[in-house]
Amino acid sequence: MDMEEKEWLAQKYEETKSRPLSEVNQRSLLWEMVRSQTLDNFLGKKFGTLKRYGAEGAEAMMAFFQEAFSSAASGGVSDVIIGMPHRGRLNLLIGMLHFSPTALFHKIRGNAEFYEGAPSVGDVLSHISVSVTLEMGEEKAPLHVNLLPNPSHLEAVNPVVMGKARARLLSLGLGEYWSGGESDEDGGGKVLPVQVHGDASFSGQGVVMETLGMASLPHYGVGGTLHLVVNNQLGFTAPPDHGRSSHHCTDVVKMIGAPVLHVNGDHPEEVVRATAVAMDYWMKFRKDVVVDLVCFRRWGHNEMDNPSLTQPTMYNVIDKRPSVPDLYSMELESQGVAEEGEGKKIANSYSEQLNARLKEVDSHTPSNETLRDRWEGLEFASSNITVWDTGLPEDVLKYVGAKSVSLPDDFFKVSRRLERSHIAERLTSLETGVGINWATAEALAIGTLLYQGFNVRLSGQDVGRGTFSHRHSMMVCQESNSAYIPLNNISPEQTAFLEVANSSLSEEAVLGFEYGFSLESPRSLVLWEAQFGDFFNGAQIMIDTFVSSGEAKWLLQSGLVLLLPHGLDGMGPEHSSCRMERFLQLTDSQEAGPDGDRVNMHVVHPTTPAQFFHLLRKQIVQNFRKPLIVASPKIILRLPEATSSLQEMGPGTSFSPVLGDETVDPKQVSRVVFCCGKHYYPLAAHRRELGREDNIAIVRLEQLCPFPSGAIHSHLARFPSAREFVWSQEEPENMGGWQFVEPRFRKQLGVQLRFVGRRAYPCPATGVPKIHQQEAKQLLTDTFAKSI
Repeated sequence: MDMEEKEWLAQKYEETKSRPLSEVNQRSLLWEMVRSQTLDNFLGKKFGTLKRYGAEGAEAMMAFFQEAFSSAASGGVSDVIIGMPHRGRLNLLIGMLHFSPTALFHKIRGNAEFYEGAPSVGDVLSHISVSVTLEMGEEKAPLHVNLLPNPSHLEAVNPVVMGKARARLLSLGLGEYWSGGESDEDGGGKVLPVQVHGDASFSGQGVVMETLGMASLPHYGVGGTLHLVVNNQLGFTAPPDHGRSSHHCTDVVKMIGAPVLHVNGDHPEEVVRATAVAMDYWMKFRKDVVVDLVCFRRWGHNEMDNPSLTQPTMYNVIDKRPSVPDLYSMELESQGVAEEGEGKKIANSYSEQLNARLKEVDSHTPSNETLRDRWEGLEFASSNITVWDTGLPEDVLKYVGAKSVSLPDDFFKVSRRLERSHIAERLTSLETGVGINWATAEALAIGTLLYQGFNVRLSGQDVGRGTFSHRHSMMVCQESNSAYIPLNNISPEQTAFLEVANSSLSEEAVLGFEYGFSLESPRSLVLWEAQFGDFFNGAQIMIDTFVSSGEAKWLLQSGLVLLLPHGLDGMGPEHSSCRMERFLQLTDSQEAGPDGDRVNMHVVHPTTPAQFFHLLRKQIVQNFRKPLIVASPKIILRLPEATSSLQEMGPGTSFSPVLGDETVDPKQVSRVVFCCGKHYYPLAAHRRELGREDNIAIVRLEQLCPFPSGAIHSHLARFPSAREFVWSQEEPENMGGWQFVEPRFRKQLGVQLRFVGRRAYPCPATGVPKIHQQEAKQLLTDTFAKSI
């Protein structure tokens, strides 16, 4: 924080600390806090065993939200996006966010929160979300508030809030965010991200630091975030001195110099003033700011806990305290602002309303209000596997391809190596129409989507160049160090742009950011690339709780693409595998019955550039959104055999979930070898060396999930004499695709596969080069052996 900000804060504090609240605001504050307390009491009486994670002891958080919403609306904010854990969530939902009490009681009674027939398994009560437009102030200024759904993993929602906020800024027409420059505008303060934290999780969860680290980064900026720490001085049952090494739970924000306003939760009017200062700071400086609400927790971690078992001294004090709303009610009564017993009247009146809504539960029917606004026109995926025409005319491909390596005038000096190995080779392959490599196919897919008006965001560590120095979507002048993105200059009339976001060395927060972005921008292609495939495991929480299950839990579709470089190349236990088996295990694919597009994630392992081209375009062309997990290449990025032609991307072409073998006489084939990924190329080469093209076919599964049983069946029908079927993979037996495909071949196709692969390993690969080479050689020998 610089001196200007410090002086401003000091002056603003002096101006605000003694500013009285109007009687209207005082009564409104009393009303919100008493309603919050009444809801907790009501739920405690009617549903005695419910874990509601109430706001009791922290009711002053309602003062924070009331002031934040009011200041936001009067300051021209159009959207507030909130990430919030369980503590006090129901109180906010039913109170200021106007969530239906009947819908809440319907859920508590054990019913589904979604309409009948919805493709959802639902989620627990404390993860419920809402999207509502409030009318604020005398002028009834509209303020759209979106409380995001969250998993039980504390703080995991933080980067999702930021990603959604950035995408929302773009949807408001702030196109400069897509320009590819190194600085971001603040968006005019139109979108306010709000992150709510617990004290122990704020200091203890690493995703907090990862997310804070993105606050001022190019391509991740959101113009600042408003933070509320509900500091009840306990983490589950651990006291502060067991939960952190710092003095304050908020000391972590020192890493970005964010101001922290500590305020006593016993004094809700002080909370209002602190929040007002925080909002003024956010509006002026567009930076992160924190309100630390020092309060207490009336019960244990949930209302079924007995907190005195572990914190007897603290709870001896808490048990003797009046509630915060009751204290405030007495204070206003003593000032003559509230009538005697007014707090009780509010509580009694609200209890009657809640009782009336409870009686409506039996007749309640959840509404179907999904796929609205920016999602209008999209659908939920069907039970069939759909083929989408993703090809384009050759002249369009050539035009876009040439533009992908077109640079500014002579003042822009690109590396000579790129001139020879990247630009010249790309132009040659486009001119001849053959030899299209992986990077060119990717540029054609992205460029044609841009050409058609769809934005693209590519994020990850050094993605502009690419881990393997193959992509070069962002060129850097060797003299000025300035960056240039050719695909953002396809035509003067271009309305869509490629945002190349070279990220921090974070996986969890960055992937969460991209997931949030994809929720808000369904007509943008959003890609996250891991530096190596196995690096996704730093973001495993995001994959488990958001990417793989967000639609099933919350009916939220995401078209996020994960590019995970995969292949056992002798690089050791790490940098070899994207752990494909984990993603396959996370899918809801059925072993016995056929899959459709509706499976929760699509998992693919393409072997040609044309296949990758179609996959990327399909993410936007199809009328639904699903996460796409791509086991992407390393060695075959530059493998001469792994190239495509423009004809394979032309009109009427599409992605093929299975690639058959056109090099053999199908009537002579006695053995069919199934494989996926780069393993195909050494298999094909070894078959040529053996001269076995006459009776062995090699079939590639380019898509593992949805399992393409129909396509496999069609290819098998070409080989009437085949009696032996082999699954050959380079991964260990307990990894890769084997344990996923084997029961599906057997149960759906009646095919008994023989396994060829490395023995079961505790890690993906050996770190001894000689052993790796021996294993690779043995794989080829065993695949083509007459018998094992």
